[in-house]
Amino acid sequence: MHNWLNERLQAVLGVFLKLIRAAFSFPFGNPTSKPLYLQTLYLASLIVAGVLVALSALSIVFPLRVHIEYSHIVTARDGTVIHAFLSRDDKWRMRTELYEISPTLRTVLLQKEDRWFYWHCGVNPVALVRALANNLRKQRITSGASTITMQVARMIEDRPRTLWSKLVETFRALQLEARFSKDEILQLYLNLAPYGGNIEGVKAASLLYFGQQPERLSLAQAVALAIIPNRPTSLSLKNIDANIDTTHTRNSQFLILNSQLLSVERNKWLQRLLAEHVFSAAEIQDALNEPLDIQRREPPAIAPHFANRMKATFPDDVVVHTTLDVAKQANVQMIAANKIRRLKMYGINNAAVLVVDNQTREVLVYLGSPDFGDKVSAGEVDGVRAVRSPGSALKPLIYGLAMDKGLITPKTMLNDVPINLGGYAPENFDRRYNGSVTAEKALINSFNVPAVKLLDRVGITPMVEKLKQAGFEQVRKDERKLGLSLILGGCGVRLEEMVGLYCAFANGGRFGSLRFIDESRMRNGGGDNSQFSIPNSQLLSQGSTFMLAEILTQLNRPDVPNRLLGNTKLPKIAWKTGTSYGRRDAWSIGFNKRFTIGVWVGNFSGAGVPELVGADMATPLLFELFNAIDYNSSNDWFVPPATLDFRLVCSESGLQPSEFCENQITDYYIPSVSSNKKCEHLKYASVAMDERMSYCPDCLPSVGQYKIKLYPNLVPELLALYNAENYAYARIPPHNRDCKRVQSGQSAAPAITSLVDGKEYLVEHDTKGAVISELMLTCQAGNEVRTVYWFVNDRLVKAAEPRERIFFKPQKGECKISCSDDNGRTSNIWITVGWQ
Repeated sequence: MHNWLNERLQAVLGVFLKLIRAAFSFPFGNPTSKPLYLQTLYLASLIVAGVLVALSALSIVFPLRVHIEYSHIVTARDGTVIHAFLSRDDKWRMRTELYEISPTLRTVLLQKEDRWFYWHCGVNPVALVRALANNLRKQRITSGASTITMQVARMIEDRPRTLWSKLVETFRALQLEARFSKDEILQLYLNLAPYGGNIEGVKAASLLYFGQQPERLSLAQAVALAIIPNRPTSLSLKNIDANIDTTHTRNSQFLILNSQLLSVERNKWLQRLLAEHVFSAAEIQDALNEPLDIQRREPPAIAPHFANRMKATFPDDVVVHTTLDVAKQANVQMIAANKIRRLKMYGINNAAVLVVDNQTREVLVYLGSPDFGDKVSAGEVDGVRAVRSPGSALKPLIYGLAMDKGLITPKTMLNDVPINLGGYAPENFDRRYNGSVTAEKALINSFNVPAVKLLDRVGITPMVEKLKQAGFEQVRKDERKLGLSLILGGCGVRLEEMVGLYCAFANGGRFGSLRFIDESRMRNGGGDNSQFSIPNSQLLSQGSTFMLAEILTQLNRPDVPNRLLGNTKLPKIAWKTGTSYGRRDAWSIGFNKRFTIGVWVGNFSGAGVPELVGADMATPLLFELFNAIDYNSSNDWFVPPATLDFRLVCSESGLQPSEFCENQITDYYIPSVSSNKKCEHLKYASVAMDERMSYCPDCLPSVGQYKIKLYPNLVPELLALYNAENYAYARIPPHNRDCKRVQSGQSAAPAITSLVDGKEYLVEHDTKGAVISELMLTCQAGNEVRTVYWFVNDRLVKAAEPRERIFFKPQKGECKISCSDDNGRTSNIWITVGWQ
């Protein structure tokens, strides 16, 4: 740095010495040489060049440093400031762009402060001479002749008002003119002008005094702001803080006094502008009649969770332009706050909402919690990013994956029965089972067992991979720990991740990152949405997402609050609820063609509440938000894609009809993907004429002594439920006892359901080593089975009915469990018994 400075100084001094030598070598006053006017012009040129060289040298020695600490502000999609933060030097100094200044304010400012601003070089010689004459005549300083450029110089380097300071300001003004354009200097003035206290700049003053953007100021307001910087102490409202009760006599009088004084000064300048023909008489009269509604207001603080996130994400951008919609944000804020106010009586204190435009994926509403200032209920926590359990809200994804694998269509029958998958035995929310139900019914009723069985068939890994593609960060971190409980809420998710997933459903299964930033308005290629970017991917096919949307729009379901069923003003939406274990989280996420809205209700503390159910607490809020945001929706809905078709299926199984299927219904399917399996809900059996005995091909009597009859072809797990619940169904008669052929086939053997093969079970024992506790034996057998035989280590324990529960005391160590039916079919498992 020192070497560079020395080189520059030597270069400047070299030029200066050359000028001196040239001056002394010129033959001034010699009539035989050059004409006198040329000699005078040459001398003047040398003087100007010398001054310029001197100024250049001074600029090198005393460089101009312009570093302004601006307040961070976050704006909405229409440019409205939704949140502002103090600058690092504790000032309300908001960066103002020239396009934000109304022509009225610009005209007033230039007319009052420096009407020759665009003509001089930073210093106005005429104004200097006039100010000097006035000061000498009145024997005191009455005018400083400061141009806008000189005022900027003083704002950048605050100095006492002395003659030396004026000289320094003049020098700095020349530096500013050499370095910046006129518009840039004017912008600096607009950003630095003092307005009393810690308020600087037109934008901050406009927002904090008038509560509106500078481009929307009236003529009267513009004049008021233009005159405050000259007298920021006496004319500003700096002593009136927004938190002070202005009803107090002393503070109220101070506010009135300053407002009256400011009003008088404003009217004087309006009269001068009229006299100078800057504005028309009508405009001036309107401004004079306008009351001066000026008061110190709170700085903008809309969507504080969102604003804090944007500031932390883009620390180098003093202005962050976002996609937020101010009107929708305010509406959602009010509705959610009213909702939580009513729910506090149940001990429910928090909620979060995210609204996304499906076409652009822009975030329109971001509500981290209804009350940021609620310290008692941790209102500062951002519920949009908080990791919570989703309950059943992930179920549509597994149904969509199963559709894309050809496992199900909307009318496919699934069994909602008690199951045990490797020791995991899920239950429904109401602890009841519904037997055979269609896939669409299982989804809209949020039955747990069918969803777990589908996840088991599809696979945990494919499900986790889809969630990772959709940006589920906690799932990515915990993927090795996740199991079948994932589909029932056994994982951590964020509201923004869930909304992104459902937004993909609304876009034909195509996932794309949510957009928070309006990149077209960010300054000089500043922050963009790459900060939140996740690669686009096709999570589901268009066909499966259309079928999901059709299923999730149905109103005949338990999670529709009764008071909403008669509301015909609701837009058509597809939605799914979720309630986490322990009733700690209530979810409701829905979409139509225009918007996706996600709602979470609960407590940031994690406290559970008996009343906290998605259908009762989150869904009413979801419907209210859709009704508020998309009230006049045309109910335009999704069109079936070309990859989807429909066909007739058996109503009993959802499969293609067989010759015995009498009841057929229409069902969507994906050609070349959906299963073409024929219906097998019935099967033929050879029975005696009195239907008391059944026969196999080896014991079939002669013709005329038996008949062929159709019986329900029920799987063992469904039979077990029917038997346990005493459901009536047609049972195949017992097999012919005189048949000499032993039935075989492991596929038809009874399935042991109470114990899991290869698992270890701990039992209680007394001090002598005798077993105290017992293990239970249950199985699922075929329709024709009447008796099963239980063996432990190849020793008969008991003969029982298939649905009967048997208990036994095991011995420590490896134990073989066998179950045989009355047709001779046997299944075996091995367990290990240990002491507890």
